Amino acid sequence: MQELLQKIYEYLATNSLNLLYALVILIVGRWISVLAGKLTEKALAGTKVDVTLHKFVAGLVRTALFIFVIVAVLEKLGIKTTSFVAILGAAGLAVGLALQGSLANFAAGILLTIFRPFRVGDFVEIAGTKGIVRHIEIFNTILDSPDNLRIIIPNAQVTGGNIVNYTVNGTRRVDMVFGVSYDDDLKKAREVIQQVIAADTRIFSDPAPVVAVSALADSSVNFVVRPWVNATDYWGVYFDLTEQIKVALEKNGLTIPYPQQDVYVKQMAAAQAL
Repeated sequence: MQELLQKIYEYLATNSLNLLYALVILIVGRWISVLAGKLTEKALAGTKVDVTLHKFVAGLVRTALFIFVIVAVLEKLGIKTTSFVAILGAAGLAVGLALQGSLANFAAGILLTIFRPFRVGDFVEIAGTKGIVRHIEIFNTILDSPDNLRIIIPNAQVTGGNIVNYTVNGTRRVDMVFGVSYDDDLKKAREVIQQVIAADTRIFSDPAPVVAVSALADSSVNFVVRPWVNATDYWGVYFDLTEQIKVALEKNGLTIPYPQQDVYVKQMAAAQAL
């Protein structure tokens, strides 16, 4: 025990100045890393970067700087850091390979918060799924489906495919098809459809709604009906027009044909004789 204390005393006597420098580096370095993290968070707060990313990036900057401080302290104490850095690098590589999927999601999350192809509250179709965006997180994007299911999609899948944003432009075109009989008056059918559209105040007059014959089908003459509405009114207008146009066509003596089959029965002459 006496020998150990003697060695400690000799080390302190020999390296007291280095110990003081190392302590100063540790204190100042820690203060600088914390300050850098706060400044990073403050700088991001003034940008369009999503708030979810602020604390994460600030923590990443703070941790990275503090690691450099620790390496500098060890170097000042005479501890060889070459092997330490090599081990740290190898460990980082191993962790990176093990978490490459998570890292891909993380990188995709950063891209989403920077380029913002959609925002919270938008109705989108991503990774083959439709829903309202509720959260854009570092690793996942969270949607609520139209029937109120919570859907969690990894960000790598979001950026790896097509992104359809139904909300961002503010307006949408409602595409509908109505068929009338070949025996009906097409001019009258068009006028009836236009009257129903004109009565709905949610439908824009500019651009003007399109009502036009689109096809001569097997059993009907088809009209395309394409009014423009606010994105939030899309489904309401779609459902209301479907019902109102059908009712109006029938009320005006116009027919909406449907597939049907006529069966003719021929009796044999012998059977008739009996």
